[in-house]
Amino acid sequence: MFRKINDNISVSPQITLEDIAAAKAEGVTLIINNRPDGEDPSAPQSADIEAAARDEGLKYIAIPITHSGFSGPQVDAMIAALADGDKILAYCRSGTRSTLLWSLAQAKQGVSPDEIARLAGNAGYDITPVRAMVDALAAGQ
Repeated sequence: MFRKINDNISVSPQITLEDIAAAKAEGVTLIINNRPDGEDPSAPQSADIEAAARDEGLKYIAIPITHSGFSGPQVDAMIAALADGDKILAYCRSGTRSTLLWSLAQAKQGVSPDEIARLAGNAGYDITPVRAMVDALAAGQ
């Protein structure tokens, strides 16, 4: 269920409380929730995932991305989360928003857009919806 983008980050569709132990078993040390509370009331909400993650000794960060898009502060929050050297599992409804946010964060740090697209594609995700933003961020704009 977890799709590896690189050695430091995997992405996933919505996780369950039981998935947290599986993530820990795979070496994950930080869970990033990119899904806003209430998007699916039947899914575990942020506080539930956070409590379960902390019970397993994992770090937890919520950077919710709504369908209205991405913002500079969200990209910066992802950059900060990536900087700590944790092995990360980021999730949302399908894994797409997590992948796109990771893509924008990588681009802002100067990673080649083609490399970002390749890694995301290897995990089964297409960055086309944010490719123009990735190109602009990578170019320092």
